[in-house]
Amino acid sequence: MLRLYTILIYLLVPIILLRLLWRSLRAPDYRKRWLERFGVFPAFDIERSIWIHAVSVGEVQAAERLVKQLQESHPDLPLVITTTTPTGSDRVRSLFGDSVLHVYAPYDMPLVLKTFMRRARPCLLVMMETEIWPNMLAVCEEQAISSILANARLSAKSAAKYAKWPNFTRNIFNMIGLVAAQSKADAERFIQLGMAQDRINVTGSMKFDAKLPASLLERAEVLRREWGDRSVWVAASTQEGEDGQILAAHRQVCQSVPGALLVLVPRHPERFEKVYALCRREKFSCVRRSSGDPCGANVEVFLGDTMGELSMFLAAADVAFVGGSLIKRGGQNVLEPAALGKPVAFGPHMYNFTAISEMLLERDAASVVHNSSELAGVIQRWLVDASERSRVGENGRLVVEENQGAVDRLLELIERQLGIK
Repeated sequence: MLRLYTILIYLLVPIILLRLLWRSLRAPDYRKRWLERFGVFPAFDIERSIWIHAVSVGEVQAAERLVKQLQESHPDLPLVITTTTPTGSDRVRSLFGDSVLHVYAPYDMPLVLKTFMRRARPCLLVMMETEIWPNMLAVCEEQAISSILANARLSAKSAAKYAKWPNFTRNIFNMIGLVAAQSKADAERFIQLGMAQDRINVTGSMKFDAKLPASLLERAEVLRREWGDRSVWVAASTQEGEDGQILAAHRQVCQSVPGALLVLVPRHPERFEKVYALCRREKFSCVRRSSGDPCGANVEVFLGDTMGELSMFLAAADVAFVGGSLIKRGGQNVLEPAALGKPVAFGPHMYNFTAISEMLLERDAASVVHNSSELAGVIQRWLVDASERSRVGENGRLVVEENQGAVDRLLELIERQLGIK
């Protein structure tokens, strides 16, 4: 089965390249450094490294504490971080600068992977969350490179897809050295699909361990003064199909909370222009963050069309909605607003963050909404009632505080795989 998969991947190379070109029409950075995706880049001048493979911004952000603790504990062991998206690449550079080695992730083809291995010299592969690639694992096993699936999550939806190929899935999963699962439910799904139980550890979600920059609140306070003395809510990481619903909700919010400001932050930078056009088409007074124009009292929508500033927007706002959840995209990280003590709303489609979203709901730290009308109702209630807003936000902050420690537990597993402990 693996051989058939490999043949198919090689046959798909022209389509893969065309897809890369198509994506570059909206995000030109996809045209840059494309040879790295085939393992072609100057060899790093190192004897061995830890390879941390993330996908995009969210996974890089989740790995921040791990990377910094590894650098502190093992400064003699270089870290190679790979991502698949330009935004992920930008986030690596902004978080770590030149303290790590970074290239785009190699495509899942044996020749490409072996070329990458010769240049990066990994002795351990740490895959973030759901990045399970058959040939990546097979080549690592062949070259005696240990592997860990870190911050691992496996939704019921994904598990059902894997279950359609039981023998193939079992073989692939058992090439993973260790799984550090986010929850017992995730761990159980791995076991049901044939993963050896003694290779699975429940370490919790690393997203609980994210540390907020010391300067964040100061910068947020400055921004809040620029926005003026009014109610502010953030719609974070929105996806295609959600922005119209959010603007409809904001129109309702403004009826009961005059002067309210919506900070709208699309998930992908290639959508910034389209979302701005939508705001204008819907007759909202809109200012783009990138323009540097003042956000006066007449502005109804502040478009967060920059990268790396979402945390500041959340810290400066009163309440938050997290996108990718009103449509079937599985949701985005809800812990950042919770850690800031902000009440958070999200849609019904949170299957990528099931355990975390259920935890927040059980502790009355969040609310589920199904449409723009329900979203408007929740936002209105929180903006109007300061004591309720404070209570729900504090509940979320406590949930984050009580569930920290996943990075320390993962670090122990990494050191065990490296033979350090």
